[in-house]
Amino acid sequence: MNAFSAIDMGEVTRLTRAGQLTEAMALLQGRPVAAKPQAATEQEPARTGARAARPWPTIDMVAPSTPGGAWTAPGFGKGATGAAPTEEKATSARPSLSETLRSLRERFPKMGSMPDLGEGLGSLRRAPVPVPDGARYEERSFSNDAGSRTYKVYVPSGYTGQALPVVVMLHGCTQSPDDFAAGTRMNELAEEQTFLVAYPGQPQSANMQKCWNWFNASDQQRERGEPSLIAGIAREVVREFSADPTRVYAAGLSAGGAAAAIMAATYPDVFAAVGVHSGLPCGAAKDMPSAFAAMNGAATVQPRGTRTSVPTIVFHGDADRTVNPVNGDRVIAQAMPEATSSKIVTQGESPGGMSYTRTIQSDDSGREVLEQWVLHGAGHAWSGGSTNGSYTDPRGPDASREMVRFFMAHASASGTTRH
Repeated sequence: MNAFSAIDMGEVTRLTRAGQLTEAMALLQGRPVAAKPQAATEQEPARTGARAARPWPTIDMVAPSTPGGAWTAPGFGKGATGAAPTEEKATSARPSLSETLRSLRERFPKMGSMPDLGEGLGSLRRAPVPVPDGARYEERSFSNDAGSRTYKVYVPSGYTGQALPVVVMLHGCTQSPDDFAAGTRMNELAEEQTFLVAYPGQPQSANMQKCWNWFNASDQQRERGEPSLIAGIAREVVREFSADPTRVYAAGLSAGGAAAAIMAATYPDVFAAVGVHSGLPCGAAKDMPSAFAAMNGAATVQPRGTRTSVPTIVFHGDADRTVNPVNGDRVIAQAMPEATSSKIVTQGESPGGMSYTRTIQSDDSGREVLEQWVLHGAGHAWSGGSTNGSYTDPRGPDASREMVRFFMAHASASGTTRH
């Protein structure tokens, strides 16, 4: 199976120019196509490394550098999956992805299956994250049998050793902890309301586009793969800072949102509530072809077979062309407890002029357990975020603040002590 970073774009362009648009689209999506010319196998040695067999779908796309330019796959033009970025000779001969996609769009107007972010998104942040006096923003590392991950932790200036809540923030593809912190402004809320924030980072060694591998079956299970690493980071923060083990939460965007849904399904004893922004439900895919199907809304999700439901808040734009909005509904359906006693639907408009529909479902005790925000006209971006980070839409309601409000209304019974 191929990912965007491993696709033979020369072959895609050749097929496009030859009018073989179906074959070109199949190649872009990692689906089997007719046998290619022998010359196309010259890249094969570059894909025989230890991690070459792992699929790497790209969920997010990179904004054009000029107005009206094409959206492109992040990192494309830096060599094949196993190749070093310095292999300029090999990549310079390839047509750019933007050139090929532009040609495909011109000749294949119904190309709705290719991810496209839309408009209004920022560029990847590289400036340092500001830290107020008395606060700390530090890097840590966590390791277990599944591997290791670095993470950033924000400690507000109001921390004096008390048992604080912990919010684990899971970035989207191509993003970093610093970029996600800047775009979501979660550190500002942590400083205002006094809680800890942890930002696990996905390295390129795990996924070339730094996506959390939500589409791998091995990364959807308790005490295995990435879920074990994320849960381990949450537990480590609780231990290091004597945080409140009953008030640990996870939130994420896109691939990070899908990872947050996985954490709710696999670690309901660790996470008291989760937030899923423009993500997908746990088990939506098991490989790259099913990942594309899920992103396009064609996949179905089976119930997890568990009676434990974690309170969940969902944000999703109804104009999202990267992750079909139906996935927001599916996250809610998967998180649905056995019974809810009431549903309240309201309409509203953010200060930035974005209209939305908000649905709240409560249990028999009147406790809010599910909250869904459908953002009308919004694409694939963090609602109400800052342009200092990537993939944000400042016009929308403040997703970070609403998630924190939702989180702080929930505490788990067991905390993070069980392994």
